Amino acid sequence: MTTTDTSLALDKPRSSGRPAARRSNFELYSWLFMRFSGVVLLFLVLGHLLIMLFLDGGVHRINFAFVAGRWSSPFWQFWDLTMLWLAGLHGGNGLRTVINDYSRKDTTRFWLKTLLYVSVLLTVGLGTFVLFTFDPNIG
Repeated sequence: MTTTDTSLALDKPRSSGRPAARRSNFELYSWLFMRFSGVVLLFLVLGHLLIMLFLDGGVHRINFAFVAGRWSSPFWQFWDLTMLWLAGLHGGNGLRTVINDYSRKDTTRFWLKTLLYVSVLLTVGLGTFVLFTFDPNIG
């Protein structure tokens, strides 16, 4: 048996039927974004939970007036807006990675990612709209 026998050739590890993607740094930046946004989200969410659930009466004080008072401050608007955008983009990026890893057909991947992008855009857009147009003097 010779060393050039092709009947015993193995595929490359983790090779798929897809052609190699063009070289760009998008996946590197995506990976870095996940790490940095995760650290920032950790502080934002833990701070949010501490303020909303544990300090000064906990959940019993949360009502419309509490939210209206909180969102009257630009600091808390920025806090909640940052948390909304980072959570939406962080989660969307994670799901994009899962779709890329587990969908086999290009058309399936395309439609799943299209649904993902539309849902992230609608969720983050609607949340941003509500945060900026919130009127505490309704009625």
